[in-house]
Amino acid sequence: MPDNVVLDEDAMRRTLARIAHEIVERTDEDDTPLAIVGIHTRGAVLAKRVHALLCELEPTPPAYGEIDISFYRDDVGSRPEQPTVHASEINFDLDGATVVLVDDVLYTGRTVRAAIEALFDYGRPAKVQLAVLADRGHRELPIRPDYVGKNLPTSRGQRVAVRVQELDGTDDVRITDVPVMEGAAS
Repeated sequence: MPDNVVLDEDAMRRTLARIAHEIVERTDEDDTPLAIVGIHTRGAVLAKRVHALLCELEPTPPAYGEIDISFYRDDVGSRPEQPTVHASEINFDLDGATVVLVDDVLYTGRTVRAAIEALFDYGRPAKVQLAVLADRGHRELPIRPDYVGKNLPTSRGQRVAVRVQELDGTDDVRITDVPVMEGAAS
C-alpha cells in the first residue's frame, strides 16, 4: 500500500500556526514566563518553528530550548542500536516557568515521560504542557497532549512518519503500513 499523506507542507504550516495561537490563548493570562522546549530530533525542529511564530505573536519572546532524552528512555538498554545523542540546550531558568514540550508524534507516551524526567534535571517548572503535531493513540502511559495538530487513528501495524525540510528536504506527515515479517504470527 502506498504512503498516505495526511499533512502536506501547507497543512503543516497552518497546523503549527494554529498550535502557536492556542499556546498564546492558554498562556496569555498566566504570569509565569513561557518556554518552548523541543524533543530531539524532529520535535526540536517543530519547536523552532512554533517559537518563531510565537515571537511574531507575543511582545516578549518565549525562551527556547532543546532536550535530548536518549539516556532517559526506559528501553535504552534493550534496544539493539545505540541511541543517537544530541546536545540538550536549556540556557534559561526553568524554575517557575510554563514549559511547552514539543514533539512530532505522540504514541505510547514513553518519549514524553523521558522528556519530563530530563526536563526536571534542569529545574522545576510551574507547569509542563505538551504540544504534538500528530497524536496517533495507543498510549501505554497516562499522558495527554495539551495542543494537538492532528489526531490520527492508526493501527499498531502502521507507522506515522513526520518529515521536515531541515532534515529530510520536505515537509509532510505520512501514514505507512509496516510490513509483516514472513513467518510472523498475525
